[in-house]
Amino acid sequence: MLDRGDLFLDRALESLAGAQSELQAGRYNNTANRCYYSCFQAAIAALIRAGVSLPGGGDEWGHAFVAAQFDTLINRRKLFPTEHRGILVRNRDLRRRADYTVGVVTQTEATRALRRTSSLLIAVQAERER
Repeated sequence: MLDRGDLFLDRALESLAGAQSELQAGRYNNTANRCYYSCFQAAIAALIRAGVSLPGGGDEWGHAFVAAQFDTLINRRKLFPTEHRGILVRNRDLRRRADYTVGVVTQTEATRALRRTSSLLIAVQAERER
């Protein structure tokens, strides 16, 4: 049976695969969406492994909570490189533009988001193996 951290990491990897596929197909707005959710799910996996629990003992991870707590793993606990600081906020903002505005995500922006996302997943997987 998978532990909860592995479950979220598997989801993150699936979202990453979706982002890669969408980029290749030229669907840059959807690439941004999948990149954000891949990072969000990977951050949840990292938080679970680091022993962070939800306030009030709930079971639904809030977006603001996850972003703040993940940055704490970077800034205070030094579990991840500082290059990943703010990645959830950057990818969230790009996803919001893609999903909720008339603005579009460019190929360059989508490619950069995918590069950031891939780097984060590599770091989360490496931390799991420690």
